[in-house]
Amino acid sequence: MVFKRLLGSLGVGGPTVDTVLDPGAARPGGLLSGRVHLVGGTADHDVEHVALELVARVETEHEEHGDGEGVVVFDRHVVGGSFRLAAGAETSVPFTVALPWETPVTELYGQPLGIVLGVRTELAVAGARDKGDLDQLTVAPLPAQEAVLEALGQLGFGFRSADLEYGRIGGTGQQLPFYQEIELTPPPAYAHQVNEIELTFLAVPGALEVVLEADKRGGPFSAGHDALSRFTVPHEGPSGPQDWNALVDGWIQELVEHRASYGSHAVYGHEAGYGGHEPGHSGGSGIGVGTAVLAGAGVIAGGIVAAEVVDEVGDFFEDDSDDDSGDDPDDGSAEDFGGDGED
Repeated sequence: MVFKRLLGSLGVGGPTVDTVLDPGAARPGGLLSGRVHLVGGTADHDVEHVALELVARVETEHEEHGDGEGVVVFDRHVVGGSFRLAAGAETSVPFTVALPWETPVTELYGQPLGIVLGVRTELAVAGARDKGDLDQLTVAPLPAQEAVLEALGQLGFGFRSADLEYGRIGGTGQQLPFYQEIELTPPPAYAHQVNEIELTFLAVPGALEVVLEADKRGGPFSAGHDALSRFTVPHEGPSGPQDWNALVDGWIQELVEHRASYGSHAVYGHEAGYGGHEPGHSGGSGIGVGTAVLAGAGVIAGGIVAAEVVDEVGDFFEDDSDDDSGDDPDDGSAEDFGGDGED
């Protein structure tokens, strides 16, 4: 989806910007490429810089204010600048930037997970800045992430929802100010022990950390509680022959039998610790193409939000018919994610 908008802060007759991402889904830690097309206005302008911001809708939890939604800028790249854009002239700025390893996954096998990410273009001209172009960013899972989700589907877990939670998971090397949480319904084999399983991926250049949280059911003499564990696997999967289903099932068994760990994922502005350990695993990948984990998911309209918190956001992306509305891009409308985007 491409937006062509008149740069409001530059006034009528100012330059226009149109950012086009190269086709295909990106991947966490991978490269994102495309071009920023600029068309000069009715007068010459000195372009100070062209920058790209990666933004996300994130949910927040606050003891005093309750649940909310907002927008976070989680990465920024200056891709061009210091040139003169003549009146009516056209130019194109190519770019290739690296995505953070913790970039959330927005789809699995082409099915949307309800996570919304965007690439927002900022053009600074003669001291004025305008964020006038916003493009939806699609991110597919890394092979190890896909393998874990595939195994969970094969084990009978069902997809419930996915969102981005503002905060940090204690005890991890988390870099972004939010984390992705995928909620799964348990199969019959575990339904008597847990209400749901929450899954978070935290990738780094050499490995993938898998954080699992179980909402455990209470018993006749005990209350329900949360149990958390974490496991680490290389991006290419464990070396040697590996039954992914058995590996992941072992993680789940350890999680639901682990009674010493209490708490939950990060609450807004706080860190929550968790137990578990990182056992060594051996084996290799045997990734199928089943989509059991998405069975019944359909098109998901899950909740989503992040660092600069805004109470009301609305839909992220509007129809192309609204592109030329001429609204001020910083007016809090859905198209600009409801914020000014400053770090």
